[in-house]
Parts: sequence; structure tokens; C-alpha cells
Amino acid sequence: MISSDRFKVVSLFSGVGGLDLGFKEAGFEIVFANDVLESRMMTYSMNFGLELNYCLQRSRYIASAGEALVCDVALVDFSNLASEDIDVVVGGPPCQDFSVVRGPRRRGIEVKRGNLYIHFIRALAQIKPKVFVFENVPGLVSSNGGLAFNTIIDGFLSMGYMIVFSDIVDLSKLGVPQRRKRIIVIGVRSDINVSKNAITMAVSALMPDKTFTRFPITPIEVFEGRILPDLQDKYRELMMKWDGVWHELGTQRAFEWNLTVWRKLTFDVVRDYLIANGIDRASESELEEVWNSHKRALNEMGYLGVSVCSNQPLDGTCINEESDMVIERMRMIPPGENHEFVRGTKWEIEGRGISLVYRRIHPLKPSYTIVAYGGGGTHGYHYDRDRATLNLRERARLQTFPDSFLFSGSRTEVRAQIGEAVPVLASKRISDAVKQLLLNS
Repeated sequence: MISSDRFKVVSLFSGVGGLDLGFKEAGFEIVFANDVLESRMMTYSMNFGLELNYCLQRSRYIASAGEALVCDVALVDFSNLASEDIDVVVGGPPCQDFSVVRGPRRRGIEVKRGNLYIHFIRALAQIKPKVFVFENVPGLVSSNGGLAFNTIIDGFLSMGYMIVFSDIVDLSKLGVPQRRKRIIVIGVRSDINVSKNAITMAVSALMPDKTFTRFPITPIEVFEGRILPDLQDKYRELMMKWDGVWHELGTQRAFEWNLTVWRKLTFDVVRDYLIANGIDRASESELEEVWNSHKRALNEMGYLGVSVCSNQPLDGTCINEESDMVIERMRMIPPGENHEFVRGTKWEIEGRGISLVYRRIHPLKPSYTIVAYGGGGTHGYHYDRDRATLNLRERARLQTFPDSFLFSGSRTEVRAQIGEAVPVLASKRISDAVKQLLLNS
């Protein structure tokens, strides 16, 4: 059995550390982190306490423990970290070239950015950690006709690792208030004897939670810091603001929304939650356990009893700047709808077929995936009619960052930092899986 005294982690393609934070909160020690972008490593250093260093475009840089290194990963020699007896290497190479959002434009491993996984494999060869965690977008599995994913897996096997977990995980089923799917691969060095029971326990940590699969955590709960039964008055107040929006628009689609959505609302927050999530029935005793589970999750995320942006650190993430036109347009788009709702009106925009454009999140359903980049109405929009763009702290909560986590950089940079991250609550479940493997090896 491996000693549990402060398991050590090396992080690559670290971003601001969403994946790493779950490990840190589970008692792991982050020894080294690396990203090519300075703003991300500045945020990382500020929150993890590693020394911010730069490789200054040298032809070769020797990595050292205690660094948050700003450097092109191709220039980093990791061999010096082998003496640190590293337990885990974690990371997710940039995923834009594998994302299905790019449609036919995605080129995967055909381009330089899609080949960065090679340096993750090189790090395994130089550091020889006991376990690795590799995460990426689901599109990796189908990119290049499956060649990209198979090539990466073959690389792990060639380095002497056996794969104990490889699957696409819907993070909302782990308690994240957001529909966000990621592929997670966990490997263990082949010379380490891992019991079948340890593997079973590790895999179970990443299996869909039966409560959250059927009864997901919602944006209104994480924004308000309270479970749904305690939000009845707030919910009714929010939804009544949409009364008559169909008359204001005067379109066929708006009148259809009145018939198919508005008239089916009961304005009872629990009943509407069940309807919105397609739950046919639930007993009082079952719902009591659901709300206890939601309360525990809110407490784990640090949100219980604390509404978003109340008593927040003054890091600018609760401030919005948006045009009058955006505010006016969004007043016509109800929760769960997007720019198509105002087609044929003065608020119409181009962008047919792009569902995330000017799309409002729904208070009672998990948010759609928070994205890192894009203009033209891709910033994410609040369910409150009197609000338009989600502020950065709200986006961070949908990614389950603790409110104490501070961000460094411009608003555009911080938006990217949040959108690129692995939700912290999901990373905790991943760290639970890894800990099972290490403690029972």
C-alpha cells in the first residue's frame, strides 16, 4: 500500500487549476504547474501559492518543484521532477481542435495544437508517476475518425500504463449545475499492483450519482445559496416578470410559447422543477432526501447560505458592462430560449442554427455548457428578465469554483479562464477516484 502522506501532483496545461483544485482540497500537494499563458499562471500562482516563473523562450527549461511556470510545454524538461516521487500527473491539452462545436473545421491531431498530447505522454516518460489523469472534450473520441483518441491511448500504453477508466462523463450527474460532458482517462503504472476492489471503488466515484441524474442541481440554487423549497417566493417573482412577453413580441413563436410553456407553469417551484426536468412523480420522502443531497452539495461548494456576489472579494467579477441593445433584446428572450425567439422582430440577429447565441439559462435546469470564447451573444445570459449577461462570478459558480478563488487578468481573459476549466466539484470526484487507487495499491 502506498503511503497517504500528502500525495504529490504535477499539473500540465493547467489553466487556472480547476482540475487541480479538487486534488488540493482533497489533501494532495501540487508540486508543479505549467501553462503557456501568463494570465492563467498568474491566477494559478495567486490561488495555489506556487512561485510564478518564466522560461523566457529558452530552447530548454528544467522544471523544478514549487513552480507555476509560464512556458511552451514543448520547451520543458520534466526529468528533474522524477526525484520528487510524483504520485499523479494531471492535465488536459487544449481541446479546441477536437471540439464538436467547430464542426467540420475541427482538425484534431492534424494541427500543432492538437498534437500537444505528445508532451503529456513525454512527461509520463520522464516523471513516471504512479497514476495519470487525462481529460478532454468528448469530440476527441470521434476526431479524425477515431484516430486521435486511439493514438493517444496507444501512447499511454506504450509508456507502461494500464487504463483503469476511460469514459465520457456528464458532469451534471456528479452534482455540477451545468450540462458539461468531458472524457476522462485514468491510468496506473503497470508495475503497481492495484487491487480489483480499488479499481471498482475508483470507477464508482465517477459513475453518475442516482440523485443528481434524476434531480440535478440548478442555477437558482447555486446563485442564491439555498435549496429549491426555500426559493418559492424568489422563483415566483422571477417568472412573473415574463407575463405578457408574447404580446410585446407579437410573433407566432411567442404566442406558441405562451401556450406550450407559460400556461403549463404552476409557479410552484418544486412542481415546475419536476416538470422542467421530465420527472413524472416523486414521493415526499424521496424529495426530502433530494433536498438534503442538494444542501450537502451546496455546502461542499461553499455556497450554502451565501448568495452570489454578496460579501465577495473585490476582484471585479461581479460587475457587468453591456450595451442597451443587448439588455433590450434579452428582455424579450425567456429562460431556456435563444436568439431564434426574436426572429422576425427588430431584435433579430444572424446566426441560424447556433443554439447558444443569446440563450438564457433556465433557473430550474442545469445550465448549458459555459464556453470560454466567442462574441455575438455567446457570453451566457441570466434567467432574470431584469438581467442580461451572466457576470464572471456567476459563471465561476456554474463551474463550482469557490467564491474565495480570485482571478487575474482582463474580463476577456477571466472569461476564458473560467470557461476552459474543469468544474471543481467534478475534480473532487476525480481526486476521490485517484485516492482509492493510491491507497489500495
